[in-house]
Amino acid sequence: MNKGYRASHRPWVLFLLLLVGALAGSALNDTLAKLLPLLSSTGNIGLKPVTLDLHFMQLTVGLLVNLGPLTVVGLIIGYLVYRRV
Repeated sequence: MNKGYRASHRPWVLFLLLLVGALAGSALNDTLAKLLPLLSSTGNIGLKPVTLDLHFMQLTVGLLVNLGPLTVVGLIIGYLVYRRV
């Protein structure tokens, strides 16, 4: 029997809500950083771009995330919205 699987608990919905929360938090962080210097502190997490050259092809891989205080708050709000839906 179906245990009442909620349609909103899909990984792409979580990813979308986290992305929207991070973008909104980052935009708000950039806007308010001029007024509150505390918000200007950010941290970088990830892998800087690395290139693998095989003479017949080049492969570049990298992911770098800038996390500010309000970006983290936006991620948390996105997750809480996911849990509520």
